[in-house]
Amino acid sequence: MQPADTQRSPLSRIATLAWPILVGQLAVIANGVMDTAMTSRFSATDLAALSIGASVYVSIFVGLNGVLQALSPIIGQLYGARRFGDIGPEVKQGAWLAALLTVIGCLGLLFPQPLLSLAHAPPELADKATLYLRTLSFALPATLGFRIYASLNTALGRPKMVMAIQVIGLVLKVPLNALFIFGGLGLPAYGGPGCAMATTVIAWVSFLISFAILHTSPSYRDFRLFGAGFVPPRAAALMALLRLGIPMGLSYLIEVTAFTFMALFIARLGATAVAGHQITANFATVLYMLPLSIANATSTLVAQAIGARQPQTARHVGYYGIALAGGLSATLGLLVWLLRGVIIRAYTPDPVIIAAATPLFVFIAFYQLFDAVQVTTAFVLRAYRVAVVPTVIYAVALWGVGLGGGYVLGLNPFGISPPMLQGAAGFWMGNSTSLGLVGLGLLWYLRRVQRRHAHAPTHAAVTQPG
Repeated sequence: MQPADTQRSPLSRIATLAWPILVGQLAVIANGVMDTAMTSRFSATDLAALSIGASVYVSIFVGLNGVLQALSPIIGQLYGARRFGDIGPEVKQGAWLAALLTVIGCLGLLFPQPLLSLAHAPPELADKATLYLRTLSFALPATLGFRIYASLNTALGRPKMVMAIQVIGLVLKVPLNALFIFGGLGLPAYGGPGCAMATTVIAWVSFLISFAILHTSPSYRDFRLFGAGFVPPRAAALMALLRLGIPMGLSYLIEVTAFTFMALFIARLGATAVAGHQITANFATVLYMLPLSIANATSTLVAQAIGARQPQTARHVGYYGIALAGGLSATLGLLVWLLRGVIIRAYTPDPVIIAAATPLFVFIAFYQLFDAVQVTTAFVLRAYRVAVVPTVIYAVALWGVGLGGGYVLGLNPFGISPPMLQGAAGFWMGNSTSLGLVGLGLLWYLRRVQRRHAHAPTHAAVTQPG
């Protein structure tokens, strides 16, 4: 795909990029589905420990991953401006940043007790969750390394090889999970922590494949990724990445920790409640991949148009992407509501867990629209290299309205919550409301950013992170 390709309709261009991103993301999320489904057949205790441990890991990983994703709009704008030789140096600075983030993330995974203590989990659950997280500390360097490769390819409009590697990882996941969860070949049954062992193996396989492709494929030679000798970290380049990456990472962290703390607070209600929440949250994450793939594709095209100094194209593509994601997600939410019984039984045969999960699926049915609008709008803003104000909107809505309101409704500390919203349902109600507020706030701010760019069509966006 050429930079600033405007020969096809925006919907066609978005779809061409979105479908391999979607397949790849579904492959990644299917790893989590396999973890949940296979661990639920080992024991309810291990499933609850997996839910708690996975929530903590996702919070740490997504925050770090968000910082690294600052590479995508920067590379996308350079590619749109046809400044190919400047892409390699940016990738190398991203590698230095990934090394720093690995150290920070591993400390959080090796010493997770402060977060785990919020769950008030019994010792057996806490011990299993701790082992799960410490095992994943060995996966983090490879996972962040592969994220650099994925960010580069997405920004260039080349997501198919990323998809292929992610599908390979999924193929490996089932046998590796079976080996480590249930035991075999001389290994004991590790239960839930076995999922982390399988994830670690897959992370390193994926990273090594991606590195070999970058090093040997002639399609990357114009970007000066190799052959320039040792490149030390440069303060100016790292600061530019951090100015964009830190608020991006914080927005990811805020969004995910809303779910993390939901799981930790719901854990106070017992293993059955947290298991029902885990199934609902896991399937909601699967559905989220559709708007997320559209958001990624839309952001890539908007960034390339900005780099090519085509502000009207950037604006039109952005709104097409938001409308496409919202329309498809609303339709999908209706289908989920109609098929909720079949979906839950595919996760677990346990009637007690089914009863706990069923009432929560009503929230999936209607919050899909809110989630789709907010994520696509956020990605369009990141294409403009704007992330600070969206992060503030996320913090106020998701932590204040979502988590705070969910705590009041779900745990009912003031005795004012209606019975139907007490328990896990109250947390899901708070989260759904907050996502609607985020969507409205981000749409409002996007209009302001686009007007500013329309009045300055020759602005050198590729050199001015916002």
